[in-house]
Amino acid sequence: MRPGVKKFSIVVPVYYNELNLPDTVPQLLALGEKLPQWELELVFVDDGSGDRSLQILLDFQKQFPLQIRVVKLSRNFGSMAAIQAGYAVATGDCVGMIAADLQDPPELFLQMIDHWERGRKAVFAVRSDRQESLTQKFFSNTYYALIKRYAIPGYPGGGFDFLLIDRQIVEEVNRIGEKNTNIMSLIFWLGHDHVLIPYVRKKRDKGTSRWTLAKKVKLFIDSFVAFSYLPIRFLSTVGFIVAASSFIYGGFVFYAWAAHKIEVKGWSTLILLLAFTAGVQMMMLGILGEYLWRTLDETRKRPLYVIDTIFDTR
Repeated sequence: MRPGVKKFSIVVPVYYNELNLPDTVPQLLALGEKLPQWELELVFVDDGSGDRSLQILLDFQKQFPLQIRVVKLSRNFGSMAAIQAGYAVATGDCVGMIAADLQDPPELFLQMIDHWERGRKAVFAVRSDRQESLTQKFFSNTYYALIKRYAIPGYPGGGFDFLLIDRQIVEEVNRIGEKNTNIMSLIFWLGHDHVLIPYVRKKRDKGTSRWTLAKKVKLFIDSFVAFSYLPIRFLSTVGFIVAASSFIYGGFVFYAWAAHKIEVKGWSTLILLLAFTAGVQMMMLGILGEYLWRTLDETRKRPLYVIDTIFDTR
């Protein structure tokens, strides 16, 4: 690093992006020409890709050894772990994060750096709209609305995963090392002075997204378990309602028998009530199991990720 020159690092998680990288890498490298007073560092984290993503990255790294670092994880640990691995390796005064599929405009980093130089410790590019299907928009907007309402007050309605943060925040995230979390929500939760930049997320032009329904469901569960008491309070409320209903119904049956000599009948009703209460109990056990599993995962002290190799010829 040149004396007196600030360094800007960009972390890019990579998973089956061989069709995107030939366009993504040059566009990110071009930022160096627009930031002559900065040293640019690109940290690509290969999250166990099974295609040619790693080889493409290594080819670029040989051409631009001063700008590109490639981190190879031992297997697929998930996008959140890949981002955290990138934060652990990045050395910039400020660190950006962008997806490898070019749905987010890299040139927006210029505005982000301007805000950082004016004292903002976090800059979030928030999706004001997205060029995706109505179904994707609906579920995404619903997810972020629930996060804002029940987990993290003030959370941006459109959500974000394209951002720039100060070195201080990077070190805080590295120190926390939380598993099974939403890294973007964690950064926002830290509460540092931030600014929001709206933009429209483009449609993916090349390749197929590996962001499957199962991964989306896991992120949804992780977000609420990590940042909200709502699931536990929901259990308490449902338990109270079921118990109160049972006492009221039991009192009604006893009164009918004692005061009016009405025989207690209703085999079908009894079976339905048992099935209902058993279902509620199983649901409660499932929610408690999510918390217990995450507690076990934290106590085992296994690493968030395992770095196989860091390719860096500087």
